[in-house]
Amino acid sequence: MWSSSCLLMILLSPVSAQPYKDQIHASRVLGSLRTYRVFLPSNYETSGKAYPVIYYFHSHSDRYTLGHFGREADFTPRIADYVASHDVIVVVLDGYVARDYTGFYGGSPWDLREDGGTYDFGAYFLELSELIDSHYRTLKTRRWRATSGLSMGGFMSLYLSARYPERIGSASAFNPSPEAYAGEPDNRNLWRSKDHLANHAHSKIRLVRASGDYISQYHEETRAAYARAHDVDFEFRQDEYHRHWATSIAETFDFHMRAFSDEKLDRIPERWSYTSAYRNGEPWGYRVSATGKGFWRLEDVTASGFRSSTRKWAPDGPPDPSRRLQIWTTPQYQPGASYALAMLDVATGRVSHSSIQADESGRLRLELTGAVTQVSLAGPGLDIPKLVVLPVTSKEVLRVLPGGEQRLPVRIYNPRATPVKNVSCRLESEYPTVEITVATAQIEEIPAFSVSSGCGQLSARFISGDGDYAHARLSLAVVEGKVEQTHNLDVAIAPSVRPAPLAIEVLDGRTVSFPVFRQKGNQGGGASIQRTVTEGRGNGNGRWEPGEEVTIWVKLAQGLDPFDRGNWYRAKVFAHSPWIEEVADLQEQKQLEWTGAKERTSLVRLLPGAPAGAEIPIILRHESWSFHFTPDVRYGREPLYQAFQLHRYHVYEWKLRVPDQGAAKSPDQKTKQTPNASLSTSRTLE
Repeated sequence: MWSSSCLLMILLSPVSAQPYKDQIHASRVLGSLRTYRVFLPSNYETSGKAYPVIYYFHSHSDRYTLGHFGREADFTPRIADYVASHDVIVVVLDGYVARDYTGFYGGSPWDLREDGGTYDFGAYFLELSELIDSHYRTLKTRRWRATSGLSMGGFMSLYLSARYPERIGSASAFNPSPEAYAGEPDNRNLWRSKDHLANHAHSKIRLVRASGDYISQYHEETRAAYARAHDVDFEFRQDEYHRHWATSIAETFDFHMRAFSDEKLDRIPERWSYTSAYRNGEPWGYRVSATGKGFWRLEDVTASGFRSSTRKWAPDGPPDPSRRLQIWTTPQYQPGASYALAMLDVATGRVSHSSIQADESGRLRLELTGAVTQVSLAGPGLDIPKLVVLPVTSKEVLRVLPGGEQRLPVRIYNPRATPVKNVSCRLESEYPTVEITVATAQIEEIPAFSVSSGCGQLSARFISGDGDYAHARLSLAVVEGKVEQTHNLDVAIAPSVRPAPLAIEVLDGRTVSFPVFRQKGNQGGGASIQRTVTEGRGNGNGRWEPGEEVTIWVKLAQGLDPFDRGNWYRAKVFAHSPWIEEVADLQEQKQLEWTGAKERTSLVRLLPGAPAGAEIPIILRHESWSFHFTPDVRYGREPLYQAFQLHRYHVYEWKLRVPDQGAAKSPDQKTKQTPNASLSTSRTLE
């Protein structure tokens, strides 16, 4: 155990030799000596002022010296020049993990691998920022604290600002890695920033992409997600540059300087949402402790209530009711006062009532399961809770089929102890691919603590083209008297052309050898190899029968890469049926995928009691990919140094005919056998 005296910093290099200081300190969190680099304004010693801080996270193969991937001769002087002429401190963290490095450079930093988690650089960031605040003259609220980074460091900037939104006001990322693993060693969860935008709803975010960056397609997908998140203060910059390096450094630091001047970042939000990959977290002054594995989530948190849930994986994994959450609120309630507590189980519609007493500090302590639960509070000092629009799907987005008119499963919950009368709903969309067919609905009365589906008659018709799922957005207004609430409902429209697979194999516990495509390297090319897999759980006869868990493989005539012909891919499964549930998200390395991004496919179960002879339409989706190399492309005189990593989704429709396995049972009877199964309200909605 390191003593407090060990936290004294040791100067590694003389101040006069360079415009930065390399410091070392003893970390209690990581249990070792850690190094960082600090850039101080030129007038720091004489000004007497306090300064904001930008924390910079380096990329793969690099360290705090920025001497390898970012080119010390280029990047370090740019930081030094900026800090010399601006009132800001820049601290460069060291992501070194001895296990993952072969030398001083050339390793995988930040402990982001699937088999990692021993070193929590999030907790270390909190420790280091407290150290910086105690040893330098800094401005110490979230408004004045920012993160930035390149590649894997760009991922860290986005991830840590999402993990600690109450501590970090602004975040920027240069060509960020799209995804990595977070969580304890026995609870590693794949985190993609685009899946957790609500964590950034009260932050300022900037993405910078080089047009010649080899993972530009991932950057575009991340940019598109942030651009659709209207609650996020977001800006984007693309530079004409041909390498996976940081560009527009001064302009990006200017973005942070603008954020430092925004007084709104000093305010605690009245409503917020948050998702965590760790079992414990303290978002916005709340404290949450969870059992089990996976994500936990708080949504639309106000003084009058919130919605809690868990997910086995993000963004659309099912909840895990076996988990337990302990939640301590902020001290915003009247100490010692009693509050009425109502908890709605969103899946079953059951409401439980109790009372809860605030402790001497004004905190409330709640114990919940991992099921989706709507919590409402009533008592001293609280406003009357608003009506709640419940999730229209157990997934992250509502998946719909194009074509016919489709009713939307809108449900409204009244969290009050008195009935609510004369509620109206209005459905709109600015998307040309959405035709609203029933735009308004009226509910005469919603009884106390009840759920109404009276707005479920709202309907729309969706249009799509060829290719992959297309995004659209609906706007739902709920009006009660003079109070109007507006909610965005995101939908994913299946492509209009969904051909049958060229060939299909169901793995129900059997072993099969497939030809699969393997890329040659980042200069393009590749060939087929044989891969033998044993997957699923069943009798191994290759027929998907009730009670069996299977993977589904699809033969692809031509993949994205010109050398990918006649190979097989495991599929992601989307089924608009109450008889099929996804039981696992299979996350597998994409061959030579330098980003660490995963191919995500499904293990699915056909529930016992599925009606014999029933025909169930199933959508199968998988990726193909390519190192697209174009040796004739030039940026000025320099050639493009690395192939672009591209990927494409392929979508099919397959009809499963349920084999005869005895007497059929209804979906309601099936629920008793599999209580965690979520039932779709429509064959065309998911």
